[in-house]
Amino acid sequence: MSQFALEVKGLTKSFGDKVVLDNLSFTANVNDFSVICGKPGNGKSVLVRTIMGLETIDSGQLIVRGKDVANASPGDRNIGYVPQSFALYPHYSVQENIEYPLVLAKAADNVRKESVERVAELLRIKDLLGKKPEQLSGGQKQRVAIARGLAKATDVYVLDDPLVGLDFKLRERLIDDLRKTQEELKVSFVYMTSDPLEALSLAKTVMILAEGQIVQQDLLDVVYDKPSSIASMNSIGFPEANILTAELDAGTIKTILGSIKVKTDKNPQKVVAGIRPEGLVIGKNANSVNAKVSLMENLGSEFAVYFNVNNTNLVTVVSRTDTEALSKLQAKTVDISIKPEAVVLFDAQTGNRIGEGVSHV
Repeated sequence: MSQFALEVKGLTKSFGDKVVLDNLSFTANVNDFSVICGKPGNGKSVLVRTIMGLETIDSGQLIVRGKDVANASPGDRNIGYVPQSFALYPHYSVQENIEYPLVLAKAADNVRKESVERVAELLRIKDLLGKKPEQLSGGQKQRVAIARGLAKATDVYVLDDPLVGLDFKLRERLIDDLRKTQEELKVSFVYMTSDPLEALSLAKTVMILAEGQIVQQDLLDVVYDKPSSIASMNSIGFPEANILTAELDAGTIKTILGSIKVKTDKNPQKVVAGIRPEGLVIGKNANSVNAKVSLMENLGSEFAVYFNVNNTNLVTVVSRTDTEALSKLQAKTVDISIKPEAVVLFDAQTGNRIGEGVSHV
């Protein structure tokens, strides 16, 4: 038996002259929560449709537990599907909505009953089974839609951005439920989203989708701390990373925020420095520069603070409990600097990672 619940190899899909999926490959481990994260317009919707068999592919393999199903009909792929929209049948009860895919599959009555009870228990909707969709709140409808997608027992489920459009608190509760559900079922979830916060909240494994390709796949912490490309760094994390043009000379880069020593064995003509928001520090030191505060965004436990330095916009995050930094921000102009170890160095032409900053200590 394959160690992978799902393997996608060399998947290519074009519409006319436009290549949407370009030799795309990834693997989803058994009993893993994988999140495919990419900005809108990078091929996420087409990827979902090709995996589910709603679009034909130009070339490539789609392997479910060792079997290539690239040319199989949607119903024969043994892939569960949770769509973005509720799409509940208004004249059916919650129970009938959940078991509908099993009815289509001609599952036995006892199988349908057990499946409905199992997912209803996991998603805390057992008390809703007799109700109609019109009697449910938005969050309850989404739980029913998720339960319907999970009712069909299989090794891998594709979840197509099912929390989009829900309010923050409801999404927070459902994110927790999805994590627990995946752990309880011990199956593979492949979750598609353009929301970097959802990726950070849900993923064990992250895959970054950019321009029709998976440009990085690794554990969440690795992708966040060691992005393989500018596209990868820009696709995950909130607020987005600071991306600065820089000059590389003899192991040092020069930026608008001063000079930083870097470790690299490359010497391209043009380089780019990426710094996560938490890599910028407020306070005067030997390497700080003056910055104008343009906006403070309240994120609850912390503030996103936006600066302007020489017509370049930058952002950092400040904890609500950091009273010293918050006091300095009242002046509207502050000194900021870069934590050298927070710098990720990229080749400006290829966008690929070529090095990292070195701490002064």
